[in-house]
Amino acid sequence: MQQADRSGALHWHGLDPGLLRLRRALVLGVLGGLGLLVSALVLALAGPVEGAGALLVAVLVVGLALQAVGRRFRAWRWAEREDDLVLERGVVLRRTSVVPYGRMQYVDVTAGPLDRRVGIARVVLHTAAAATDASIPGLAAAEAERLRDRLAALGEARAAGV
Repeated sequence: MQQADRSGALHWHGLDPGLLRLRRALVLGVLGGLGLLVSALVLALAGPVEGAGALLVAVLVVGLALQAVGRRFRAWRWAEREDDLVLERGVVLRRTSVVPYGRMQYVDVTAGPLDRRVGIARVVLHTAAAATDASIPGLAAAEAERLRDRLAALGEARAAGV
């Protein structure tokens, strides 16, 4: 089990870089494509100066969106402790969730077609209270399966009072 080291600090894990690549590709594809489409429309309707201005705005928006995606990716981390799992996320508003192993009812691993293409999955932790369900996006598929199996075993052991 990866717990606190001798200094008492937790051993934090980040997300798989495949999630960052996927989200950046989506930003470039959607916002970049929309920006080019709007720029071409402005160019055709208003002229070359306005079209260039629209393209500049589109590049700026895509750049800011890529920066936001990177910051959000780096803000995610999780750690296994002896009795619970700790999740931290959020850029502006930091959110920390602590999910006791004994409260977990079941653990899912999900991966959509784009996730599978880059080899990542999401671990979803279901607890007795629906409001406290938590998830960890963007784990390597093998790590997601390992974590699911480990959390399920720990949840069963804690729920049984072992």
